[in-house]
Amino acid sequence: MFKKRSYDAVVVGSGPNGLSAAITLAREGLSVVTVEAKSTVGGGARSAELTLPGFIHDVCSAIHPLGIGSPFFRSLPLEEHGLKWIHPGAPLAHPFDDGRAAMLEMSISDTAETLGKDANAYRDLMRPLVSDWSKIEGDILGPLKFPDHPIATLRFGLRAIRPASGLAKALFKDDCARGLFAGLAAHSFIPLERSLTSAFGLVLGVLGHTVGWPMPCGGSQTISNALASLFSLLGGEIVTGVQVDSIDDLPPASAILLDVTPRQLLRISGNRLPEKYRKKLAGYRYGPGVFKVDWALDAPVPWRARECARAGTVHLGSTMDEIMASESAVWEGKHPEKPYVLVAQHSLFDSARAPQGKHTLWAYCHVPNGSTIDMTERIEAQIERYAPGFRDVIIERNTMCTEELELYNPNYIGGDINGGVQDIGQLFTRPTARLVPYSTPVDGIYICSSSTPPGGGVHGMCGFHAAKAVLRKVFGYR
Repeated sequence: MFKKRSYDAVVVGSGPNGLSAAITLAREGLSVVTVEAKSTVGGGARSAELTLPGFIHDVCSAIHPLGIGSPFFRSLPLEEHGLKWIHPGAPLAHPFDDGRAAMLEMSISDTAETLGKDANAYRDLMRPLVSDWSKIEGDILGPLKFPDHPIATLRFGLRAIRPASGLAKALFKDDCARGLFAGLAAHSFIPLERSLTSAFGLVLGVLGHTVGWPMPCGGSQTISNALASLFSLLGGEIVTGVQVDSIDDLPPASAILLDVTPRQLLRISGNRLPEKYRKKLAGYRYGPGVFKVDWALDAPVPWRARECARAGTVHLGSTMDEIMASESAVWEGKHPEKPYVLVAQHSLFDSARAPQGKHTLWAYCHVPNGSTIDMTERIEAQIERYAPGFRDVIIERNTMCTEELELYNPNYIGGDINGGVQDIGQLFTRPTARLVPYSTPVDGIYICSSSTPPGGGVHGMCGFHAAKAVLRKVFGYR
């Protein structure tokens, strides 16, 4: 099964974080093996023919502002290993019932033009943050530490720590700007009345203006394939089809890095972890899940607001109040009748995704953790609301509830795709409050998943930072 009797490091899990950790270690000349339970690498970045032959759907992640914006990914020659980014005409559209649409464009000014009387307020909000982004991105996309650029980070932090609802109401007067920001902030999976939800809206907005919201040509699987190809070129070994139920299943190694959430860490590590630490892991909080639908379509989505056809991503939920109600209901264990829906329309920009003349569509809504309710009808009703005639172009659909998502990727506990709640009490102290959050009390055992800072997303930064901690603590690198 394994080519060697022992390794410098073993990485369990081949999602973007696991592969990023493995690459970081292999770049230093260490012997590294990555062990994956599935037959292919990828974790949350995989693609498959979920509906019909020739229709390529992203099984989990679909649009990647954090992928192209990742400082670690930018340090890698992934283009040489097959990764090609496709930029839609606009990163995001947010339609309203009256036929208007707010547009997140690469240009701040062009975005502001769609926001009516809030144009100047939007420019004033985003320009300094976009200007500062290159200074603060490393601090935001990493573990908690004293910032490299304190003033710029403080300028961001004073806005980011506020509830999204409060910041939007203070800055914007009209439904367009408020709705656009609410849709961005709702990526947090947290009620928008809570502190720190503004951070998600600001980061995604800034990324839209600095690097865009692109999609990988051919599907998200190409991100994983590129990472795996580079890792192999560096001398790394990948073993697939091997389920790891215990550390005893692994070959001897100086360091073991687990791309898993606390629940699996407890199971795999067993009694090796001290009881006090195990209790902290057992109290780790998982957030809402998602219900996901993929469609094979006979034609593009017939959006009432034609600008939506320029966007790779479309947020459905109209006003801030409606999105707030949807997210609060989910947090309270309810299923909203009008859910906030995230839509990605890849085939408009990537012809490799569907047969000629046909199209794909990807969407999900938030649901309570572990939900068993079928949200297909509610999701399709939301799309039909902004695109009359949508149901008429559906050829086939595939749905995934929270249970199916967790079965597909065990890190998605109860359908939680972020590896745990990302609120003010568990963003920088995930999975527990430790000076080095990637370490455990047991020498040589580390966690490198999205249950560590900076959290969810296809960016590899959790794995990168975990591997850097291993290099320092285990191998004596500076």
